[in-house]
Amino acid sequence: MKKILLVLSLLLLVGCAKGGKDESVSSGEDVLKIGILQFAQHPSLDNCREGVIEGLKEDGFVEGKNLKIDYQNAQADMGISAQIASSFVSNKVDMIIAIATPAAMSAYNATLNTDIPVVYTALSDPVAAQVADENKNPVGNITGTSDILPVEEQLKMIREILPDAKNIGILHTSSEANSDSMLKIYKNLAGKYNFKIVDEAINTTSDIPLATDNILSKVDAITNLLDNTVVNSLPTILDKANEKKIPVFGSEIEQVKMGCLGSEGIEYISLGNQTGKMASKILKGEKKAKEMPYETILEPNLYLNSKVAENLGIKIPKDLVDRAVENFSEINLAEGK
Repeated sequence: MKKILLVLSLLLLVGCAKGGKDESVSSGEDVLKIGILQFAQHPSLDNCREGVIEGLKEDGFVEGKNLKIDYQNAQADMGISAQIASSFVSNKVDMIIAIATPAAMSAYNATLNTDIPVVYTALSDPVAAQVADENKNPVGNITGTSDILPVEEQLKMIREILPDAKNIGILHTSSEANSDSMLKIYKNLAGKYNFKIVDEAINTTSDIPLATDNILSKVDAITNLLDNTVVNSLPTILDKANEKKIPVFGSEIEQVKMGCLGSEGIEYISLGNQTGKMASKILKGEKKAKEMPYETILEPNLYLNSKVAENLGIKIPKDLVDRAVENFSEINLAEGK
């Protein structure tokens, strides 16, 4: 009996020495909690998240060591996005990282009466989303990075590839502030390149098939915005456009891999990495979110898909081929996972 009591006492002492901590977390370090709210599941936003985590890691914040990450995906539903943001606040996370415009707006609203900082990424127009002013300064305890599309470069590239095109189609979600903002920019610049913009508004994913059929009957090409609902339905749009031999131009590398003809866009892992480094400054106490203007990546990258061009019977000018950062020779719909 004495031996049993001795063994139990030793086990109790060992348990107390461990202090109940997760062995995956290094002892002696404070563990910070971050909630990552991603609005939808598609490759560009996934790449953003990957870049954010890598940027934090490069600055010393490592998941499982001194960082605990609660990742939640809203599946392109505004109601779910708001619920996730509220749950992060209830769980008293140290920071919310919001990926895409609707996620940023949900996080901003949920944290208004708290001291929880919000860092966003993949937000096209922070001013239109009312989280920044015209001078890029935060409106509240929120900052991050914008993925605003280089519209003029995109239109110039389309004109070079399609010298006879007249009408460019844009599908957009009427409830997304970033989509409305980008559409206005397109319409303001289209005339400079002798294009007319034909737009078709949608509300939900279920509207995509009919809206795509409608717009394809009126245009020579489609150019894709940074609209989360539209990007989520890109395989459907590409299928319908390919049947009619109408090219679709994307906004970033993953969409070109999936079957868009080309894109003057950004690379989202780099954007996410830049965001992670902004977040680390806040976590270290070097800066406050409300003191940090939002940032952008200034230089766009040209991506092309020569296989798509071949399928559509389109010849891409040599100077564009030479300038492309990457020119894909196959279509990989699996990238849309």
